Amino acid sequence: MWQFPWLYKESIAFLLGILLVSTLLQLTLGSFDFYLLHFPVNLIIGACLIVLIAVLSFVKDNPIVNWLSSVPLSVTLIGGLFILTIFMGLIPQFARVNTDLHIHMDHASFYEIVDYAITKLGLKQVTTSWPFVFVYIFNLLVLGLVIAKRLHRFKWRDYGFYLNHFGLWLFLFAAGFGSADMLRYVMYVEEGNVEWRVYDNHENVLELDIAIQLHDFVMEEYEPKLAVVNKFSGDVQPENKPAYYQIDEKNRKEILAGWELELQEYIHEAVRQTDTSFQAIPMAGSMPAARVKVTNIETKQTVSGWLTCGSVDQFVMPLDLDSTYSLVMTKPEAKRFASDVTVMTKDGKDPIRTTLEVNSPLRMGDWMIYQYDYDHALGKASRMSGFELVYDPWLYAVYVGIFMIAMGSICMLWLGNRNRKKE
Repeated sequence: MWQFPWLYKESIAFLLGILLVSTLLQLTLGSFDFYLLHFPVNLIIGACLIVLIAVLSFVKDNPIVNWLSSVPLSVTLIGGLFILTIFMGLIPQFARVNTDLHIHMDHASFYEIVDYAITKLGLKQVTTSWPFVFVYIFNLLVLGLVIAKRLHRFKWRDYGFYLNHFGLWLFLFAAGFGSADMLRYVMYVEEGNVEWRVYDNHENVLELDIAIQLHDFVMEEYEPKLAVVNKFSGDVQPENKPAYYQIDEKNRKEILAGWELELQEYIHEAVRQTDTSFQAIPMAGSMPAARVKVTNIETKQTVSGWLTCGSVDQFVMPLDLDSTYSLVMTKPEAKRFASDVTVMTKDGKDPIRTTLEVNSPLRMGDWMIYQYDYDHALGKASRMSGFELVYDPWLYAVYVGIFMIAMGSICMLWLGNRNRKKE
């Protein structure tokens, strides 16, 4: 071992060494702050990295340089990145984690000790941990050196290799160093108003170069559920396995906790007409209401009447079954919510009027605008809508990198298939 040329043993030992050093940095300094690399620092570092790769590529007959561009080191570093990616997939990731944690080992449970260790090692924020940063930087260096060495023996027939590897290097660089320039805000706008201000992480007001006018907020809801609850504890019955009936006018009968339920009438947007009757009136303060007949399976006792989950303007009304139990209606869950908006920018571009909804964002220059939130207390009566605004000027470079990887892979497969046919 450690005799040139270095192969997999030395490469694995090197990877374990940088993981050890980076883990010690993680434990002492905490997570790496990528925002220190914001523009123009990321471009300067990128230029220095390219210059270093170019200089090393001209070094001949140096065993260290030859090892840096070797297959064993490349495979080992990719394997290290793959392992860290597995951790990122298996362990829930958080945008913010309190790393100043202290636990008393004498009183801590096994789960608390494991959670403490995972947090301190940076595994809840893998992409900002020192081990990830070290492996990521060395992957950029080694991949760039492989490309540069291949360029010294440039051949047009290797265009698939160049597309694939250039695209991968561009993707890694733009996704990593470009994240320092990414900005993410949440903007809340009321109907009829225009808003361009947001709060940063320190609760300071910022004025953006993009503004949103909310014309209307709309919501569609699923039918609510019915459940039998204990009046005194509020627990849904049966307590060991709570049962619910999803209102369905095609399936009007259900058994709930020893009671046979029959749906007789359902109004999704109802307004109370009297104490015992409801009328269908679509409006902001309307609510679901159901008239049911409920029979106790053992005693054959029957109760019928209306119940509703209430709304911002109207009270909840359960249906008493006996002295202990009541039938209640849950709040309806949102099926779809969307905002009719006009988006404007300071750079003189024409305003865009569109409908924003979940999974249907709007791109405006370098900004992506997502439907994010609403006033949950008011539900469909909400006159406020929340939007997530993401500024990512490096996103196009990431897309170009992905496109080059795809085209390079297709070309390499096509060339390999053609060569096999010639043989």
